[in-house]
Amino acid sequence: MQFCRDVCFSLISMHVRTSVIMFGRPGGVTAMESFLEEFFPGVLRRMAAARRDQYCVYDSHVLTAFTSSLYLAGLVASLAAGRVTRAVGRQAVMLAGGAFFFAGAAVNAAAVNIAMLIVGRMLLGFGIGFTNQAAPVYLAETAPAKWRGAFTTGFQLFLGIGNLAANLTNYGAARIPRWGWRLSLGLAAVPAAVIFVGALLIPDTPSSLIVRGRVEQARAALRRVRGPKADVDAELEDVARAVGVARSNEQGAFRRILGREYRPHLVMAVAVPLFQQLTGVIVIAFFSPVLFQTAGFGSNAALMGAVILGAVNLGSALVSVATVDRYGRRPLFLAGGLVMIMCQVAVAWIMGSQIGRDGESAMARKYSVAVLALTCVFSASFGWSWGPLTWVIPGEIFPVEVRSAGQGISVAVNLGATFVLTQTFLSMLCSFKYATFIYYAAWVAVMTAFVVAFLPETKGVPLEAMGAVWARHWYWGRFVKVQQPAKNTDALIN
Repeated sequence: MQFCRDVCFSLISMHVRTSVIMFGRPGGVTAMESFLEEFFPGVLRRMAAARRDQYCVYDSHVLTAFTSSLYLAGLVASLAAGRVTRAVGRQAVMLAGGAFFFAGAAVNAAAVNIAMLIVGRMLLGFGIGFTNQAAPVYLAETAPAKWRGAFTTGFQLFLGIGNLAANLTNYGAARIPRWGWRLSLGLAAVPAAVIFVGALLIPDTPSSLIVRGRVEQARAALRRVRGPKADVDAELEDVARAVGVARSNEQGAFRRILGREYRPHLVMAVAVPLFQQLTGVIVIAFFSPVLFQTAGFGSNAALMGAVILGAVNLGSALVSVATVDRYGRRPLFLAGGLVMIMCQVAVAWIMGSQIGRDGESAMARKYSVAVLALTCVFSASFGWSWGPLTWVIPGEIFPVEVRSAGQGISVAVNLGATFVLTQTFLSMLCSFKYATFIYYAAWVAVMTAFVVAFLPETKGVPLEAMGAVWARHWYWGRFVKVQQPAKNTDALIN
């Protein structure tokens, strides 16, 4: 009971922050005529044209710069966060992230020109870089091994809650003339405040505290999340042993992770978040109203379609939480990949046959509904597989000596890929037309094959024993050797 009360409260306090970025997300406000009239009148003129290419209505470099500036800032912040986290701990980094979120929401809500919008988005990006680096590691280091997958997939669960709340907010705000978009952007300040207060109420992780020499605080933090009557000494010794291995080979974490013995960790830190973005989820997560308008829905109907997608995301995240520690990581990756491929190929076929290559044909309502249904199935399959598992895998595979650096690289790759894709997607849709979805389907096929060949199963494996998983792998075993405990382990906890 003590464990559920303290840990669950800690997780909820942390994960509420994921809804910050979803409030006022560009896919929502760019469907609001009042927002477009204020900042992007050229898009409105193309929407009003008698003859228009449906694929190219939203092709605006300034509009995509507004969207993607957040991820460029997040990339820079995530690389810096690895060193900062090691020095000051996970909790302090999440506090800083909450402060950046609040500042970004305030600037965006008060924006009077494009420059203010982009500055506000960049502040939100700094918040994303810090919190996305610290939170998955916090979860992996705090949760018991047998439940670690479920708690870490909670990252995606609360992202789904934030996504649904944001879509409902955008749907309601679109009905407020002139200033509804300010409400949509400004409400991000509410979850930002919850992030900051929540981070104040949770302890730092035992690993982080031991690294900084705060042994008694580490024991107290572990007892708080395991319960006051729990015997935490054995687990604390395991954590101290892992920290001892890290200290016995101490050198720069970023330099170490480039070494041969960390080859599988570096590959996964880059490949898993990169592949997540190449699923085509960027189409769904940020441009679903744009996509639905392209498919024939009106602006309000497109926003309602995004609400439906948000509900589907939330439901699929619950499926992942319930199954990830029962069936493992690999089965969810494989099942999700196969379903996503089929959905993207089907959407490409429908849009190609109905809208055509020139994008000037109107899509019949039944086909628009089919696109919505297929998009929901795609979103659900992503929500139980690549969505949450992209946060689970990097959070649990890194040895403690490179954990902060590895997570920083993973988040930087994720945000960097998101920046590139958000900056290019609308132009790509305008150029590739319906073949955009075939492009992403091909990448999902490559990703699924990669998981089959190179990703070992990590279900139920304690963090301190993760090295043995890589040492037994048919390919990675040539790089990884299980390290022996440091001889000065007792000194770390006495």
